Amino acid sequence: MEDKIIYEVLRVINRKPIFLENHLKRMKNSFDLSNEEFSVSYEEISKEIDDLIESENKSEGNIKITFGVNEKKLRVFFIEHSYPSDEMYMNGVNTILYFGERENPNAKIINYIFRERVNKEIKDNNAYEAILVNSSGHITEGSRSNIFMVKGNKLLTSPVKAVLPGVTRGEIIDIANKIGVEVEEVEYKYSDINKLDGMFISGTSPKILPIKTVNSISFNVDNSLIRKLMKEYDNEIEKYINNH
Repeated sequence: MEDKIIYEVLRVINRKPIFLENHLKRMKNSFDLSNEEFSVSYEEISKEIDDLIESENKSEGNIKITFGVNEKKLRVFFIEHSYPSDEMYMNGVNTILYFGERENPNAKIINYIFRERVNKEIKDNNAYEAILVNSSGHITEGSRSNIFMVKGNKLLTSPVKAVLPGVTRGEIIDIANKIGVEVEEVEYKYSDINKLDGMFISGTSPKILPIKTVNSISFNVDNSLIRKLMKEYDNEIEKYINNH
């Protein structure tokens, strides 16, 4: 029987695992949703991460934490990472729509078949990411990211029940609340994308990355709200590093 693997990926900047506490909380949530026992303490995982950063002597990169439910084995290791280039942040990225959704979207569980199918579509269309559309025709999330939409001075994003509650997503909502930007969790029809003022991807590796196109629909990547959020998010990372 194939082992069910629950996992997290976090980013290391200046030898600090960024937003570690929130990643571990989400991992615990993935266990709860899978009706499995989270048998490793936060302290144990935190120490494994610190030891790994020390032994590998890496100041930047992505760390993957995996736990095989049947094997009851924790693994913590650096993985290959790919961060957007300065040009991507400046000019935005191309995306496609993918009609499909993850099983149990709130939990971060490895699903090789789904991943392979989506990756093939992304590659075939020379896109950066695929935006998932569910059976009701609503945008849910990116295949490996969360999606935000901008309409006027308001942020729209899918209801948390329909997506993986990304750590970066949570930080962005907190930032928006702090700076007085309204955030609405809404089921948004993919057929209404052309009525939006902008869209962006959020995630551990991309941080906040403007979307230039969705299929053949183009967006203004210099949207002032997106640019403000990008700056505020980088400030939050800097604050986190200085406080840990």
